[in-house]
Amino acid sequence: MQASAVRIVGRLPLVAEACKFALVGASNTLLSLALYSVLVAAGEWYPLAAGIAFAAGAVNGYALNRRWTFRRGSAGAPLKYLAVQLLGLGATELLLWALVSAAGLEKVAGYVLTAAAVTTGTFLANRTWTFAA
Repeated sequence: MQASAVRIVGRLPLVAEACKFALVGASNTLLSLALYSVLVAAGEWYPLAAGIAFAAGAVNGYALNRRWTFRRGSAGAPLKYLAVQLLGLGATELLLWALVSAAGLEKVAGYVLTAAAVTTGTFLANRTWTFAA
């Protein structure tokens, strides 16, 4: 095998994990949005509905990422995953504020850039720490 082919083959697990992580994230978003919408329509106080929806998405994400994306994890993985999720939430809020309020970026563009950066960061944290081989 040529050196360039070896480099590509060596990166395939990383690319596959990144794609799976993105699909899990999409399922988390859909689940959270659906649950939030149902709870708010049923008259639940929206901050509580948002917290419940976030928690449901986090549980879904942990289960799918552990069983399908990374296929590994230690006994401490649930707490590590929660820590990564909470740091990701905080990073999203701070970076979005910085891009929109401080830098003057349009809100949607700021959110897209924020989501890309935070998703990359949470993927790397989960891959190397939460679900370390």
